[in-house]
Amino acid sequence: MAIKKENVAKQAAETTTAVNTLVGFGRGEVVKSLGIMAGYVAKQPKPFAKHIGAYGKELYDIVKGDSELAPHPKDRRFQDETWSKNPIYKRGLQSWLAMRRELDGWINDSQMHPADKARAKFVTDLIGDTLAPTNSLIGNPAAMKKLYETGGMSLVNGLKNAYDDLRNNGGMPSQVDGRPFKVGENIANTPGGVIHKTEMLEVIQYKPQSDEVHQTPIMIIPPQINKFYAVDLEPNKSMIRFLVKSGFQVFAVSWRNPTRQHSHWGLESYVEELIEASDVVRKITRSKRLNVTGACSGGTTMALMLSELAARGDDRINAFTLMVSVLDGKKTDSEVGLFVTDTAIESARKRSKKKGILAGDDLARSFAWMRPNDLIWNYVVNNYLLGESPPPFDVLFWNNDSTNLPAELHSNYLDIFQKRTFRPDKTEVFMDHIVDLSAVTQDNFMLAGVTDHITPWKACYRNVRLFAGETTFVLSNSGHIQSLLNPPGNPKAQYFINKDFPPRADRWLEGAESHSESWWLPWREWLAERSGEMKAAPKSLGNKAHPAVSKAPGEYVFT
Repeated sequence: MAIKKENVAKQAAETTTAVNTLVGFGRGEVVKSLGIMAGYVAKQPKPFAKHIGAYGKELYDIVKGDSELAPHPKDRRFQDETWSKNPIYKRGLQSWLAMRRELDGWINDSQMHPADKARAKFVTDLIGDTLAPTNSLIGNPAAMKKLYETGGMSLVNGLKNAYDDLRNNGGMPSQVDGRPFKVGENIANTPGGVIHKTEMLEVIQYKPQSDEVHQTPIMIIPPQINKFYAVDLEPNKSMIRFLVKSGFQVFAVSWRNPTRQHSHWGLESYVEELIEASDVVRKITRSKRLNVTGACSGGTTMALMLSELAARGDDRINAFTLMVSVLDGKKTDSEVGLFVTDTAIESARKRSKKKGILAGDDLARSFAWMRPNDLIWNYVVNNYLLGESPPPFDVLFWNNDSTNLPAELHSNYLDIFQKRTFRPDKTEVFMDHIVDLSAVTQDNFMLAGVTDHITPWKACYRNVRLFAGETTFVLSNSGHIQSLLNPPGNPKAQYFINKDFPPRADRWLEGAESHSESWWLPWREWLAERSGEMKAAPKSLGNKAHPAVSKAPGEYVFT
């Protein structure tokens, strides 16, 4: 079903819970927030007493059977009819709902500072969701039914799943059954070859799937925090396959998964490697210029490369695409962002420096706790209480194929957030030049996702003010990854577009046109206009100086 424009802001507010997962939020920050909340109770006892009294009255009505509290009709946790028909389960659910309602009411009625109020709301939601009755065996009627129907085998299977996760998944519930997926076989299987390889990266050239190709190639720059093949999952949702079938010469960077010995790799090294990679792409295609696209942290790296090339007077980049990437992040972009204090940043920096890396498992854990209902408790119920295996899903398989960040790169990203490096009024120096995105004059295409909890779309919208070139900004109807994987033919595809750029994102949305189709289609048209004339497709990959040394998806994707 298409998303109504008036619901976009509401959905974003409900699901946007992260501004900087590279810092995350520690147990200490949660305890500190609880202490702040206790301080408000002491200083402002009346609002708290009011809602404690209301909670007690509601409990009395619940016991008598007079309460009308009910969960939201779309809350999947409480779809079982037992919640409405069994008096014990119904009263337990209503007691939990009453607690949630009165905690929210107290926070809203208190005179907390807005930042403290946002922190309090996040912490109480975190605790409330943890205490949901569905998260325990006896409190979950579906799990109890399954226990009876299977003669106890669901519990046995659940214990096996829990034990396996303790041994192999850091104690976190598995989100996906990865057994059906084989990288290079049924995902990441678009034909191509590695035509350039260094200690840090591989560059993959993909085999043309049309008789003619555009003269200007495109190089895809993925995030360093994930494997590159998010853009080459199963064939019907592969962005790379879509591009090569559309007549583009496509090259993709595949980053090496760093270990402790690569702790010194920082943004300068990554940018230099990208510039060298672009030289190789230009030589192979005999094109003076190329188009580039970067997503998430890869977009940040791409932006620094664009700034550096502009400072050098190097015009090799013809146009660029920036996807789900926040260049000018603020703590106030989300509730969790308010936990990102200078102390938390320095603590995160010290941890990765000591280890030499920010481990991919730690990063994945931070992501999960940003959306615990979807990414933790949902799987606790499925895997442990119901004793089921998680579903096979290629996106989650990719998401769980985690990578590390070198300590220096992690520190660099923290600096960018802390110093707001990309703001026009800053004078941050990178590679001996001041970072100045206003000197980047190429045409650009920007994408954001309505329900993106990693890079909130309103934060992405600030990017339109940073560059000097002609900008196209598109808002997709999905989240961080699903907004990218939105191929033609997807019945749920929808995007918003507006050629005007008012100061506020809400105003942009009010004037935007809605289209019930994939944003890949207008992007393809935009790229075609900036990719030169058509020519005969090359018959082989690479050239004499840069021959194909291995087949796609390369070797680094397996590290």
